Amino acid sequence: MPRTKVKERNRIFLFLRIGVVAAGVTWAIVWLSKEQRWGNLTAVFHRMNLGVFAAALAIFVVAQMMIAFRWWLLLRTQSIFINYWAAVRLHFLGLFYNNFLPGAIGGDLLRAWYVTKHTDRKFEAVLSVFVDRIVGLLGSVAIAVFFYSLFLRGRGLQVDFGGSSLKLFAEHKGVILWVIVVLAAAFYGLMLHRQSRALLKKSWSYIKIRGQKVVGKFKNAMIIYCSKPLAILTVFGLTLFLQLLTITGFWFLGVNLGISAAVRYYYVFFPLGWAFGALPVSIGGAVVMEGLLFYLFTHFAGVGDEPALALALCQRIVWMIASLPGAAIHLLGAHLPAGHPAGLPKDFSIDYNKPVN
Repeated sequence: MPRTKVKERNRIFLFLRIGVVAAGVTWAIVWLSKEQRWGNLTAVFHRMNLGVFAAALAIFVVAQMMIAFRWWLLLRTQSIFINYWAAVRLHFLGLFYNNFLPGAIGGDLLRAWYVTKHTDRKFEAVLSVFVDRIVGLLGSVAIAVFFYSLFLRGRGLQVDFGGSSLKLFAEHKGVILWVIVVLAAAFYGLMLHRQSRALLKKSWSYIKIRGQKVVGKFKNAMIIYCSKPLAILTVFGLTLFLQLLTITGFWFLGVNLGISAAVRYYYVFFPLGWAFGALPVSIGGAVVMEGLLFYLFTHFAGVGDEPALALALCQRIVWMIASLPGAAIHLLGAHLPAGHPAGLPKDFSIDYNKPVN
């Protein structure tokens, strides 16, 4: 695909994500302007103890430093060696990009970019970033499922995804069938045209060759991960501990805001919010996570509208404040090596402890 088309597609996708955030913020402002909700929300924030908020913020920052350690471990399993504090700096830089900059390049891609610029094991470096993200998502899902099954099952939180999908298909089966017919006709038309057939053949050959290489590298990388089960178990156990610790911090903050919901609701609702917030439909999960937390706490935990919204906003504020070190790292060039205009910190080393050339 030509570079100009890729840029145009990314720009459209970015505008759509910004539009989702703008629509959500506009709706929230309109909603708060009714029935004295602004005053009620302000009263909830006035009840908050800044010491409790600072404690929740400190817990989150410590958890982020340990998440950087998790990524550092994953890199080492692939024999990509970097200094721990370099991993911390890159992690907070990525956190800042995720929470403040509405660009097409997220924090995960930023980390992958900097590592691949300084290692011959480029695919393994990129894979470590996404394995790190997948481990985090799996941890969130595991926590939500465990606490839901143990404490909240049968308490009005039943969701029949299978039945909903079948109902949706039954209601729109005509449209779905027409879409299939149109796609099949378009593909058949392309196959009738000689130039189109040649282009498809060339594209398929390129995809096949590149795919074989990627599959081979992926297979080798996964073999390495599977050959080190202790490291993977350590990474996953660390993920569960850090997420539970972070959620507990937000529970203390919620109690301080006057929310009486039991901590088990937090252990289900917050991981769900993080999982859905990872979907690339907004900027840093903004609006998606806040809206989902607000809905879950008000509809299933019996929390008032204003306290639920205050809790969701507090999470976002904690995330943004914790991301600020990433801005300082960027402005001071702490992520760049001495004498290298576009590289990494000078304490980076790669591939079996060989220094960067």
